[in-house]
Amino acid sequence: MAVATRLLPHPPNVAPITGIALFAGHQFGNKRLALIIPILCMFISDLFLGFHSTLPFVYLAFISISFLGIFSRNIHNGTILTSSTIFFIVTNFGVWLLGYPNTLAGFISCYTLAIPFFVNTILGDLFFTHSLNYSFNKIEKKYPNLSLES
Repeated sequence: MAVATRLLPHPPNVAPITGIALFAGHQFGNKRLALIIPILCMFISDLFLGFHSTLPFVYLAFISISFLGIFSRNIHNGTILTSSTIFFIVTNFGVWLLGYPNTLAGFISCYTLAIPFFVNTILGDLFFTHSLNYSFNKIEKKYPNLSLES
C-alpha cells in the first residue's frame, strides 16, 4: 500500500510512510524490522520515482520517526505532530544545505517556502496514522490471537 500510494497521484507530502514508521516502531516486537519497513517502502517506490540528493535526509527523518514510535507509550495526535515536525526539520535542513545559499537568509527562505508542504505533511500524517491504528485495532478485536510480537 505504501509503495502504491507514493506512485499514484497525490498532493505533495501526503503519504503513509510516517504512519507506517510510527506504527511499526510502536507495535512491532522486532524493532529492527520496524526500522527497515518504512525505508524499504521508500526505497522500492524511489526506484520508480527516482533518487535525489536529499534522500539521505528523508530516510534519516523516517528512521528518527520509527525511533519515536519505539519510545512512545502511545501514538496520539501529539506524537503524530512531533513526527511531522521531525520530517519537516530534517528534510528541509537537507534542502537548505544542498539547494539554497548556506546563509541565514537562505535558511529562512527555505523553511518559509516549505510551510505549505508542512501543512500537507501534517494532514497526511494524521490521516494515515489514525487510519492505520484504527484498522489495526479493529483487526485486533476481531482476531485477538494475532500478534505483532514476532
